[in-house]
Amino acid sequence: MFRTALRNVLAHKARLLMTVLAVLLGVAFVSGTLVFTNTISDAFQKSSAKGFDHVDVAIRPEYRESEGDRLAEQPKLTRELLEKAAGVPGAASAVGVVDGFTALAGKDGGPAVDGFQSRGGNYWGEEDPRYPLARGRAPKGAGEVAIDAETAKRTGYGIGDTVRLSIDGPVLEPTVTGIFTTDDGNVAAGGSLTLFDTATAQKLFHKEGAYDEIDVRAASGTSQSALRASLDEVVPEDVGSTVTGRQLADEQAEAIASSMEGMRTGLLVFAGIALFVGTFIIANTFTMLVAQRTKELALMRAVGASRRQVTRSVLVEALVVGAVAAVAGLAAGIGIGAGMRSLMGSFAATLPDGPLVVTPGTVVAALAVGVLVTVLAAWLPGRRAAKIPPVAAMSSVHAAATTRSLVLRNTLGALLSAAGTAVVLYATTLDGTSGQAPMGLGAVLLVIGVFVLTPLLSRPLVAAAAPVLRVFGVAGGLARRNSVRNPRRTAATASALMIGLTLITGMTVLAGSLQRSIDKMATAALKADYVVSMANYNTLSPEVAEKLGETEGVTAVSPLRNAPARIDGATEYLTGVDGAAIGELTDLAVEDGAFEVGGARVVVDDATAEDHGWRAGSRFTVAYEDGAKQRLTVAGVYEGNEMIRGIMLDTAVLAPHQSDPSDMQVMVKTAGGASAAAEDRLEKALGNNPGILVQDKKDVSEGIAQMFTLMLNMLYGLLAMAVIVAVLGVVNTLAMSVFERSQEIGMLRAIGLDRRGVKRMVRLESLVISLFGGVLGVGLGVFFGWAAGQLVGGGMATYELVLPWGRMAVFLLLAAVVGVLAALWPARRAARLDMLAAIKAE
Repeated sequence: MFRTALRNVLAHKARLLMTVLAVLLGVAFVSGTLVFTNTISDAFQKSSAKGFDHVDVAIRPEYRESEGDRLAEQPKLTRELLEKAAGVPGAASAVGVVDGFTALAGKDGGPAVDGFQSRGGNYWGEEDPRYPLARGRAPKGAGEVAIDAETAKRTGYGIGDTVRLSIDGPVLEPTVTGIFTTDDGNVAAGGSLTLFDTATAQKLFHKEGAYDEIDVRAASGTSQSALRASLDEVVPEDVGSTVTGRQLADEQAEAIASSMEGMRTGLLVFAGIALFVGTFIIANTFTMLVAQRTKELALMRAVGASRRQVTRSVLVEALVVGAVAAVAGLAAGIGIGAGMRSLMGSFAATLPDGPLVVTPGTVVAALAVGVLVTVLAAWLPGRRAAKIPPVAAMSSVHAAATTRSLVLRNTLGALLSAAGTAVVLYATTLDGTSGQAPMGLGAVLLVIGVFVLTPLLSRPLVAAAAPVLRVFGVAGGLARRNSVRNPRRTAATASALMIGLTLITGMTVLAGSLQRSIDKMATAALKADYVVSMANYNTLSPEVAEKLGETEGVTAVSPLRNAPARIDGATEYLTGVDGAAIGELTDLAVEDGAFEVGGARVVVDDATAEDHGWRAGSRFTVAYEDGAKQRLTVAGVYEGNEMIRGIMLDTAVLAPHQSDPSDMQVMVKTAGGASAAAEDRLEKALGNNPGILVQDKKDVSEGIAQMFTLMLNMLYGLLAMAVIVAVLGVVNTLAMSVFERSQEIGMLRAIGLDRRGVKRMVRLESLVISLFGGVLGVGLGVFFGWAAGQLVGGGMATYELVLPWGRMAVFLLLAAVVGVLAALWPARRAARLDMLAAIKAE
């Protein structure tokens, strides 16, 4: 039986080629994902581990929980503690670490790097062991700075150059005195690191007299554990905790692996989709191959082969095909992994150096996935072939589906579809977190149910195309009948395309609906012309609001200032605003009372009011961060949203209780409304700050929309894999269908159908099958997009369903193009058949 299986594989090389390609693509995606993520993760981990070479034990502050009406005062790592740590037995030296955000401008005035990758810190003394100087000297005083060598290379800055940078708003213009090298993983990944002397860094990052961390080096002969034990004796438990450099490296490695997990999971999901689609092609291929060998298998049964042996011969054939495809897919995946890494480099996403990592786990996963998917997909056709009675098979009487089997299939499909729909609808009644698992389960059940029902659905949907197909005469009528001749095969072929279009349509509907709700939210909630914030959404200095208020053409300014406080024994965040201006800058619907902020009168969003049982006129006591208490009155309850919510009170009331006030955003209204001239005046007033964003309502909306756009573009690119596999499936089905119908095509040619008519018949059949899958995919996608929107947008008052009719039309056009392209080779092959040889074919 094994020799028979091998002979069959070698005898049908051309027919099995596209099956191998379908498995190969899925395996290549899986292995490429694992190679890429393992390579990047390994490079970052090794790079980060080097950064801890100068740390044997680190002291980190211990977070304190607040109790009662007073906020807990968080401990500080002071100079006194640093000196104690440096003096313990076994310590060679101690360094105080200060860290924070620093937006560095390039020579063109724009940010040297984007967002969170732009970091700042302190240079310790004359020679900091963490940052060896390549050129120049250590920075001293507020007017000097050192930058990393990679940033210097990218920006062109050198010793003696004046740079522009910002910490929390005001523009600084220090001189570069040193350029250093570093193993910092952030820099290796394309970020920048800007260093000041310690006193300057503490002042700029609002950490005067304190450190974020104290790093201690062990003396020669002292182990990390021994040094840690000595430090534990001098570090109070309520002030800080100690951790060894080895533990820090392990934590960093775990954090990097965790951050890569999301990317890996996302990519593997799409690899799974490609493989899932591929299973339809494999099952289809083996079903047709088995059908073509019906007499051969019957003869084997007649000479003594058992049903199990027949099934086993088909599975051995699938095993060989799967093994070949898996090995080829693994090789292609390694190339994909290397290519993805190079591609990221071409997009200026600098990555740490390191070898390409191909782990044993990747090899095993690729081989297991390829072989298992192929064997499992071929099992049902093999089992079905073994059940055909030898006498019936020898007489070419194929076992058609019985009424009982069709009823059973349709009943199972209806039950699965109904169960899936019910679970999805139930999930829409839950909140975002608790509804995710039921939504996913319901979606899987519904997709499987529709797949099971597709043979039943194919007849009415294909029949709906009959009026159009009549335009093409005899070829159109033949195409319609051919497409419904074998409903199971049509269903399996169309389902491959259906799954890809379901995901694409669903995500497009969801993204479009969320974008519309965000646009409405920005328009409805804000009357301000501009919102000013840091590029990484860090805090702003109060000086920013002051400068904006003094700018020509500005009529109203209000900060949004977050401040922790204690209310009813729990920590709440107050939002400080300019009570006189906030009404001109926002347009929030008031549900109860009046929107009045000033003195002891505050306004509260509806969710917070409901949690506390407040309404207009309610009074409550707040304990500020300095311990002072005040009795406040709820003047009004407003309808909060994702952009504005919380307890609003006047900054004049809040500021005296803050030791280091800072703003999250500043809202600005100008006399002439938003315009290029007004935006230019605001940016000039802030010194053309590289770290500050000045955004109008459209910019705010588009900034949030970028996330959806990026997600959709990635989805379209990744799901192209599923579409490619679906194309292979249609080609495979049509090619084998042409082979099966060789005698029929020969007869049609003999009675007058010319070659052009044969081509048209095959192309129209392909078009009908592809559009059938497209219609099912778009329909399911709209349903899933609506359901996901109800789950995600349930808490957004402005959410509404948006159906992207234009894009859905493009998706159906894509399905049609798939059908046309997939039919090119099979149609050409059918048209070139010799009619006499075809008529004689069995």
